[in-house]
Amino acid sequence: MIFRQSIVSADLHWHEPRGAGYDIGMNNKNLLVASLTVVASLSLWIWGAVASAAQTTPNIVVFLVDDMGVMDTSVPFLTDEKGKPKRYPLNDYYRTPNMQRLAAQGVRFNNFYAMSVCSPTRISIMTGQNAARHHATNWINPRNDNRGPHGPPTWNWQGLTSGDVTLPGLLRKVGYQTIHVGKGHFGPDNSEGAEPLNLGFDVNVGGASFGAPGSYYGEENYGQSTKRSHHAVPHLKKYHGSETFLTEAITLEAKKRVSESVQKRKPFYLYMSHYAVHAPFHSDPRFADHYKDSGKSKNAQAFATLIEGMDKSLGDLLDYFDALGVSENTLVFFLGDNGSDAPLGHQHVVACAAPLRGKKGAHYEGGMRVPFIAAWAKESATNANQKQWVIPPGTLQTQVAAVQDLYPTIAKLAGATSPEDHPVDGVDLSKLLTAEPDDSRDEVFLMHYPHSPHRSDYFTTYRDGDWKVIYHYIPSKGSEGGHYQLYDLASDPFESTNVADQEPAVLREMIGKLKSGLESHEALYPVSPDDGKTPLVPVTP
Repeated sequence: MIFRQSIVSADLHWHEPRGAGYDIGMNNKNLLVASLTVVASLSLWIWGAVASAAQTTPNIVVFLVDDMGVMDTSVPFLTDEKGKPKRYPLNDYYRTPNMQRLAAQGVRFNNFYAMSVCSPTRISIMTGQNAARHHATNWINPRNDNRGPHGPPTWNWQGLTSGDVTLPGLLRKVGYQTIHVGKGHFGPDNSEGAEPLNLGFDVNVGGASFGAPGSYYGEENYGQSTKRSHHAVPHLKKYHGSETFLTEAITLEAKKRVSESVQKRKPFYLYMSHYAVHAPFHSDPRFADHYKDSGKSKNAQAFATLIEGMDKSLGDLLDYFDALGVSENTLVFFLGDNGSDAPLGHQHVVACAAPLRGKKGAHYEGGMRVPFIAAWAKESATNANQKQWVIPPGTLQTQVAAVQDLYPTIAKLAGATSPEDHPVDGVDLSKLLTAEPDDSRDEVFLMHYPHSPHRSDYFTTYRDGDWKVIYHYIPSKGSEGGHYQLYDLASDPFESTNVADQEPAVLREMIGKLKSGLESHEALYPVSPDDGKTPLVPVTP
């Protein structure tokens, strides 16, 4: 099959000469080049097929999209009253055919949570710990400690260090080639966490201390030739001055690094961490025409092009795994790192992630609900790993899960063991990946943000089943002037009505659980504006 595809792409169909000017020599040269291309493609496929056949552990891909919320896609994640996927206008605005392809091959979760900003989520994936425990509770400013005026003085601004237990470190010990491509943002400038090679990765392309790229444009050297040169994406000099968009450049690099791993006959862990769709909202010219008549703002159109470019990257990688002959033994986890940052309206209303309320950084569902899809890159009834890890195609999982769950799940998948003295908050997803319920799991999610300024400041959210409570340490306009917000997500999934005053018993119970959750994670608290020292511990009403 691969051989036939290579022939077609190389245009090896025979054509009769079209007149005296037809250059037989040039035609022979083209045939030679095309033939060499076919041989190279076939050789690479054979390498992959041999490696895949001999490999007992699966290849693993974490495809992480920056600032992508659950509504930034043409795949419907939310459901109607009968539990069936329901399309909303944003699902018809965005174009993500390869996400649709992946979802059709596997299971998608519609109650999957991330932290409300990026670095906390990324460190949770790496460690299996909730941000309340690892204490990197804010995005990490690469230059200055950004705890905020009343943030905890000892929060983990330094992020990860070389001595920390990390997921790629575990996988490397059991024989994986660990590949980091794209955004890092695990630690500030001049820290160990600024370099993913210090954190268990064998390869790093593009990862550094910052979260936002200097530029998406190759013509601007990805920021090197701009005022944002301190955010210039590293390791991409070969594309400087070209028309290669950043999303495409790191996709090409990912293909190269995967090929190297396949040739070594080693299983690979690819942490494919796109800078897209983080600001700056630079329009991807490959897709701009798709949105020019949408009636939306320039930035909103650019955001949509970044989404579509990311989706093309996903499809390109899936196709490449197939071309290498490793797709049947490659498991893909697709997710966003926090809620949507779509420039479509105010951060506390129904706009950016409509019909969900809020956006990245906010305490509402739109700030922390993200897309999550798990699927084998290609279905196979005979692959041993697919028999063991069954993921029914085209299915939906409605139970609550979160980013820290990836750590124990992937470790189990790879046959790696986490040290006993390393606390893990995440829970293995293997039962949920079958699209069946897992009664052993608590339907709980804790999100702790003891910082400012952001879309919401100094808050903790706690979901238990259908109830969600939000505690605001320093009341503000964003908190409706009070400490407490309470929502019944079963009857009010879009958080339109705060029932804290109407349900005092539920509020007391939920605040009690929130406090217990923070204590069990040894969380750090904001400090009093009065003395700058006294921790502001949640108060039960």
